[in-house]
Amino acid sequence: MTESSHISIQGVHKVFQSGGQDVYALKAIDLDITRGEFVCLLGPSGCGKSTLLNAVAGFSLPSSGAITVEGSTITEPGPDRGMVFQEYALFPWMTVEQNIAFGLQIKKVAKTTIQAKVDELLVLLNLQDFRRRYPKDLSGGMRQRVAIARVLAIDSPIMLMDEPFGALDALTRRTLQDELLRLWTELKKTILFVTHSIEEALYLADRTVVMTYRPGTIKCDLAIDLPRPRDVSSPAFNALKKELSQLLMEEQDRHQQDEFRGAAVD
Repeated sequence: MTESSHISIQGVHKVFQSGGQDVYALKAIDLDITRGEFVCLLGPSGCGKSTLLNAVAGFSLPSSGAITVEGSTITEPGPDRGMVFQEYALFPWMTVEQNIAFGLQIKKVAKTTIQAKVDELLVLLNLQDFRRRYPKDLSGGMRQRVAIARVLAIDSPIMLMDEPFGALDALTRRTLQDELLRLWTELKKTILFVTHSIEEALYLADRTVVMTYRPGTIKCDLAIDLPRPRDVSSPAFNALKKELSQLLMEEQDRHQQDEFRGAAVD
């Protein structure tokens, strides 16, 4: 762990049992993330991206190694880490403003403070006209805005995001990517973001960490030294996109070879 680390992942392994054998989901993961940094985890299905994110969240502890936040070992979920899921995870019986307020109510924050915070976030995420709507009445993009607002309400310094825009159409996805970058710039959060999309990782991140197919290890830790806002059509952007594509295709080929060998054994 370096002195400037906000999140430090040191020697992390995650082992599951399958058919009486140990299966490594994560192996020897070392990663330091500084305060205010935006880091994307990128890799093929089965590489352990979400497993690693859940370990940082405290939902599933590593089999060995340690994950710390500002030097304190993670042993459970905590208010210093807010999680945004792909499936929105909103309470369907609550309105938009009630969903946003929920975490603050659990913390027994004063009602006037809650109302002021909810009002602030409704404006920040352009949700003020939808405050009394229920999730079923919202588009996917609007639901995800509410999910992000709910995490921002508890003011976690760390945001953990598990493919939050993966189910959205391309236009909505880009709109929310820009919204997230605006919020990140304004609020100075540390973000660890899981994605399958090379373009999304390059558009958003300060660093992109490419993971190998099972067992999940770090194949490449690439600093994205491109000016913001980023031009996805620029030669520099597309050169990095080609480099990452080659790295991911190597892992995808390994995945397909494993599946072929498994089919042959069966």
